[in-house]
Amino acid sequence: MRDEPRSGCPINGSVEALGDRWSLIVLRDVIFGGRRHFRDLLANSMEGIASNILSSRLKALVAKGLLTHEEAARGRRGTYSLTEAGIQTVPIMVALGSWGLRHLPATPELAVRARLLEEGGPPLWEDLMDELREAHLGIPPPGPRPPPRVPAPPGGVRTRIDEP
Repeated sequence: MRDEPRSGCPINGSVEALGDRWSLIVLRDVIFGGRRHFRDLLANSMEGIASNILSSRLKALVAKGLLTHEEAARGRRGTYSLTEAGIQTVPIMVALGSWGLRHLPATPELAVRARLLEEGGPPLWEDLMDELREAHLGIPPPGPRPPPRVPAPPGGVRTRIDEP
């Protein structure tokens, strides 16, 4: 991956930072799946990412400032955390999911998150980003947290939008 974008165009720079499919999938799994360790990202990849590709993308996302990596102590696993720039990709993920709902085939169970995020709009995205800031950056949410806007699944309580 290049260090400098090909031009000063913000769209080009964004595409170069986020544009390959594996980088976006890794970010999706960290954001929505709560996966923060290499083995968890590898073992739970719906798309079947190869270990060398995952390693390469994690290094690139750290280099681009979207993730940080805390080295593992002996007997522990290294942890990846979102940066503020990584957290701010949530609206981009929502836009991609919304576009995909309208223009691409999707299974009903995997389309749920995209549909809920689209329907919840910016207030739901902000709540999710506040949760991510708390989990990844240690920043407490601003003010009292309102009740979740995401309906609970039958027989359960949902406080986050997680993998179906």
